Amino acid sequence: MDSPRRIYMDYAATTPVDPRVLEAMMPYFKERFGNASSRHHAWGWEAEEATVMAREEVAQLIGAVAREIIFTSGATESNNLALRGVAEFHGIDGGAIVSSPVEHSSVLNAVRALAERDHTIHFLPIDSEGRVLLQGIDEIPNSTLLISVMLANHETGVLQPVEEIGRMCKERGILFHIDATQAVGKIPIAVDRLGADLLSLSGHKIYGPKGVGALYIRSRKPRVRLRALIEGGGQERGFRSGTLNVPGIAGLGAACRLAREQLEMDREQITRQRDELQRRLMSISGVHVHGGNAERVCHILNISAKDLTGEGLLTRLKGVAVSTGSACASGSLEPSHVLTAMGVAPQRARNAIRFSLGRMTTDEEVVASAYEMERAIVEARSAVSRKFADP
Repeated sequence: MDSPRRIYMDYAATTPVDPRVLEAMMPYFKERFGNASSRHHAWGWEAEEATVMAREEVAQLIGAVAREIIFTSGATESNNLALRGVAEFHGIDGGAIVSSPVEHSSVLNAVRALAERDHTIHFLPIDSEGRVLLQGIDEIPNSTLLISVMLANHETGVLQPVEEIGRMCKERGILFHIDATQAVGKIPIAVDRLGADLLSLSGHKIYGPKGVGALYIRSRKPRVRLRALIEGGGQERGFRSGTLNVPGIAGLGAACRLAREQLEMDREQITRQRDELQRRLMSISGVHVHGGNAERVCHILNISAKDLTGEGLLTRLKGVAVSTGSACASGSLEPSHVLTAMGVAPQRARNAIRFSLGRMTTDEEVVASAYEMERAIVEARSAVSRKFADP
């Protein structure tokens, strides 16, 4: 008997490595295996050249210059380095740290950790779609040091008004950090246009390898100052010591190059497919799209079905890989902090399921996923009806 067909609809969690990316990585596992810090022989020179090329590719994708790119293990480390590095450099008297309640847990937990070390923190108000209310920035303390707001939400795909936030930060002399993990490769990004002083990204969200990411740190005026979280041999301009992951960095560079070259083609395809999936799912009674009235990044669709839990639906959703609950919290069964911050009732937030599409998604998979979701909802509702009908 053939095994059940599997459809991957969880690209916001991670993406498959593009074969072209893997091809770019392979030499640095084998014949070009040198340490990029080895400056006295060809193996080291080859490894260093790979990091130089990759740094340039990352910079081109986000409109930066190469010396402003620091390689990390991923967006979680980049976010921590941005927030904690800036806060610890300036000290508890350096100013307040401001964020929003719908950020990724790597930002929220870093902010909470700073609060425990006596830093002053504030959270900006949001509207019912999860967008930051700009008037909230007018109400933060004049002593604010840094604001951290993501570009595209990891659960709903809602885009934040980062250009306006960046402009307001510059007017008040406040540093601005953007977590662009879910937006890189999906929309055009230029750090100067966004007013970003720091910007985080991750390789495995853009068809690159896991375990590698980058942090943009503005070196042009106003120059950003921060304290390293990892001490050692002084790699990455002293911001992030440790032997560089050359194969991963080469893969990140290749993934950024492909993202830049294919951005419009990928976005057109994925937007069309996301809209078709949404149209089909919205035809099912009781289905609601979270963040559907706001501008969203192309690949994420977050829905809930009335009176049916996300976990319950997933047990009936055969062969389709999606996320539920707090999508980026390991093993969490708690209601999504993003949706509850948007004012969604906790029970409805537990019902949420996130579909996310990608470069390899086919039209046939979109149709099949919608069909399987409708079948799961009908089956679940039938089971509920039988339960209440039984004496």
